[in-house]
Amino acid sequence: MPTCGPAQPRSNCGSTRCAGRFDTDAKTERLAELESLSGEPEFWADADRAQRLMKERGDIAAAIQTVEVPQTTVRDALDLCDMAEAEADASVLDDLMAQLRDVEGSLDKAEFARTMSAPTDRSPAILQINAGAGGTESADWALMLLRMYQRWAETRGMTVELLDEVPGEEAGVRNAVLRIDGDHAFGWLKAENGVHRLVRISPFDAAKRRHTSFCSVFVVPEEDDSIAIDINEADLRIDTYRSSGAGGQHVNRTDSAIRITHLPTGVVVACQAERSQHKNRNFAMKMLHARLVDLERRKRSAAKEEIEAAKMGINFGSQIRSYVLQPYQMVKDHRTGFATSDTAGVLNGKLEDLMTAYLLAAATGEPLKVQIDDE
Repeated sequence: MPTCGPAQPRSNCGSTRCAGRFDTDAKTERLAELESLSGEPEFWADADRAQRLMKERGDIAAAIQTVEVPQTTVRDALDLCDMAEAEADASVLDDLMAQLRDVEGSLDKAEFARTMSAPTDRSPAILQINAGAGGTESADWALMLLRMYQRWAETRGMTVELLDEVPGEEAGVRNAVLRIDGDHAFGWLKAENGVHRLVRISPFDAAKRRHTSFCSVFVVPEEDDSIAIDINEADLRIDTYRSSGAGGQHVNRTDSAIRITHLPTGVVVACQAERSQHKNRNFAMKMLHARLVDLERRKRSAAKEEIEAAKMGINFGSQIRSYVLQPYQMVKDHRTGFATSDTAGVLNGKLEDLMTAYLLAAATGEPLKVQIDDE
């Protein structure tokens, strides 16, 4: 039977040398510290702090498990290999291969977990969609994107709140803002920042000609305490207006919607989700804070090329992803080369493969090969 090779000294796989960049020892020490803190009588006196530390404890425990599980599986496989050699039993090879496939899957998960390591990745996401070149076509495309992200979030068990929506003149929406909260909401959605291009036979064209439409998607974390932002009230222009929405008994007869313009930067945020002007103002201020934090983070970033690319116009040559429905069907991310022919699935919220390809490429700095799914 095939042998497993000469016996080798087995290292202590629980050490940081074996764990490498995962630094298991430091994480284990922090986990013990958090468990000790959670046992103190006054731990829950500050509920917000307690919940934050409990969330950190869960994240660290999961990170440790991503390292320890494959290590344990490898040790078990080596033991099984030794037994098979001693007994000249080739029947265990299938079990060995299954265990090694499990290890490979665990390592893939650990590698992907590195893409979600930033503190803001766990934050709720504020996602803004703006229709660009294309008139009614782009407004309808913006509505399609809005539904796509709503369905993606809902299938992952996330909560979705529509904070603002400006209807198009004939169809669709000109602008829309979503708040999405759930497991690593911003960590996933940061892959969507940029211009999205649609190619299709227009349902608004009687001649059934092919049209190209563009929309921009802008995503920021709801909060980032690592950057202090001081907002001066004198720098704000606050406008109130009547909320748009359903008619009949749902008509809002008061000017409860809020639009805030930060004059020094030109950043504009709006909220009309609530009937209370006070609540809408509070949430609009949160959105403004998140946008200003993102601007400051971009200023501090050394990746100037990426910053400039994010400022490109919503038109030809600036898209990060193309959704082609005619003359063939394909969704392709131009940053990674990843492509799929499952356009219906993507537009119904099946975004994980596209997001994962970008997040892994961004983490490694290596572009992926073009992949086309013909299923």
